[in-house]
Amino acid sequence: MATAVTAPAEERTSSAGAHLSRKKKLFLPFFLPAVVLYSLFLVVPTVATVVLGFTDWSGAGDTPEFTGLRNYGELISSDAFRYSFLNTLMYIVVGGVGTFLLAFLFTMVLREMRGGKLIRAVLFFPNIVAPVALGMFFGITLVYRPNRQGLANFLLESVGIDAVKFLAPENITWVVTGCLIWASAGFYITILMAAVDRIPPYLYEDADIAGATPWEKFRHVTLPLTWDVIGVAGVLWTISAIKIFELVFVLAGPGTYSPPIRSWTLGVFVFDRSFGDQGAPQYGMACAAAVVMIVLVSVLVVALRRLMRRDRIQY
Repeated sequence: MATAVTAPAEERTSSAGAHLSRKKKLFLPFFLPAVVLYSLFLVVPTVATVVLGFTDWSGAGDTPEFTGLRNYGELISSDAFRYSFLNTLMYIVVGGVGTFLLAFLFTMVLREMRGGKLIRAVLFFPNIVAPVALGMFFGITLVYRPNRQGLANFLLESVGIDAVKFLAPENITWVVTGCLIWASAGFYITILMAAVDRIPPYLYEDADIAGATPWEKFRHVTLPLTWDVIGVAGVLWTISAIKIFELVFVLAGPGTYSPPIRSWTLGVFVFDRSFGDQGAPQYGMACAAAVVMIVLVSVLVVALRRLMRRDRIQY
């Protein structure tokens, strides 16, 4: 009798051990290709960028010459880099605030709107358009058209306001910020609405019974229960905003070479030092600026994650 009871248990143990052994054998075949590709296309280029940031190299011919921290000293004293750094921070902060305010506003409205899913899809559409196409659309159709003013100045003059030089170097940063907010808001609206859809409806029904306004429902129900998603969305925005290049290059650039330095971002600075029209390429300087981008995004992401850290709410 004892043998009859013990045998199935032994068989189950043997079967579990065999299954675990098979899983271990499959681990390396699946794990190694991912590690190799990750190292080859991310780790190695990143290490090479850091190393080249301490050298003077034109990209061909002579071997890189070690210069220590000279590239970083020249970055600090460069007007072009200061404009690039400050403009990038402006896109991250001002563009981020505008984008998320718009996303929060639509989140409050769309949750209770009939046909909200269709409107959500329409709002997401600008995000799938290439930034180059967006830049051409805003730059040619809305702001400037050959031999006549663009739609924006036409509307301003129709209400008695003088025409504005939107594409002037001192204004281009604000124009790009507006384009970013318009193009990116739909993506973050979609993310936030996906988080709102998982909130139990009875919480909003209780808020309605208590007489809560839409703002109070957003503040006390939606915001706390989507806080973790908002934190992830903030990280995504920071990473994407720090790499802004195409919109600035299309809107501010003449089309054949880099735009005026007052409109530069860190991405444009790296491009100009690598492929610009300033003579021989300065890959050491470009790599130093790229390292600054890596450090900046790392610091901002860590700070944002710490700032957004809260206890998870169960419902």
